[in-house]
Amino acid sequence: MEQENSTTTVQKFFLVGFTESAMMQYILFTTFLIIYTITWLGNVTIITTVITDQRLHKPMYFLLGNLAFIDLSESSVTLPKMLWDLLSEVKTISFQGCITQMFFFHFTGGAVAILLIVMALDRYVALHKPLQYLKIMNHNVLLGLVAGAWVGAFVHSIVQVALVIQLPFCGPNFLDNFYCDVPQVIKLACTDIYMVELLMVSNSGLLTILIFIVLIVSYAVILVKIRTHITEGKHKAFSTCGAQVAVVSIHFVPCIFIYARPFQKLVVDKAMSSLYTVMTPMLNPIIYTLRNTEMKNAINRLFNNIFCRMRNSQLSFLS
Repeated sequence: MEQENSTTTVQKFFLVGFTESAMMQYILFTTFLIIYTITWLGNVTIITTVITDQRLHKPMYFLLGNLAFIDLSESSVTLPKMLWDLLSEVKTISFQGCITQMFFFHFTGGAVAILLIVMALDRYVALHKPLQYLKIMNHNVLLGLVAGAWVGAFVHSIVQVALVIQLPFCGPNFLDNFYCDVPQVIKLACTDIYMVELLMVSNSGLLTILIFIVLIVSYAVILVKIRTHITEGKHKAFSTCGAQVAVVSIHFVPCIFIYARPFQKLVVDKAMSSLYTVMTPMLNPIIYTLRNTEMKNAINRLFNNIFCRMRNSQLSFLS
């Protein structure tokens, strides 16, 4: 592989990936393919269950269905390309493709972060204003909050891409990652990136820390409220909030590690990146399903209905 001429604009990047070992690449391909399949099955199951089960037509499950959709979108930004590259001898991505992947990565990631705030707000209203809950969190409000999450994520992503795209890239063009992201890409710019790096850390890093602190404080207040004031349904409320705290933690802790520090290469960077790009979208539906009895019952009803219809179809065909 030859590096781009240092006097010309970079047209593509070579992705270093995880390893050069062919055996390890096949093992990683199989592992990530299984994870991607589970991600799709889990999140599609949640979306389908929320849409089809009348008992789940509640604000909390409407937001959970949207989170599942975003998780699917987020995993699909990086995983298909990564799976393809694990079977490819030469791993490249065009400059335009790199910028596009970066945009959608931060677009979906930002939407997840804002939606988790909305979900914390939903639990707060449900516990502090139970009699007015459905009136406050009505359909129009929910649509507005979800739309706001996407708009906020769009603005965040546009800022990230705007800061990167104005940088000159003339070589080298070897990207030490398995997907295009800001910390690795801006290191390849042919200019002083101190101010850009500072803006990036402020935009992504500090913002991520602030959101994480707000969420943890919010759930701490909610859990205290559950413990001291709630008598009926306390276990269900604890399970729901516990699941959301787990989701918040596994999403934000790796993000803080990656974005809230100067963009210096560390050995664990790829492992941390794969945690929130690959693992989190798969773990979210598992956590919510295992910790939520109502959701488990609804999923059981969904599959029972599917099996009953399949059996009835077979009987009708045989008769």
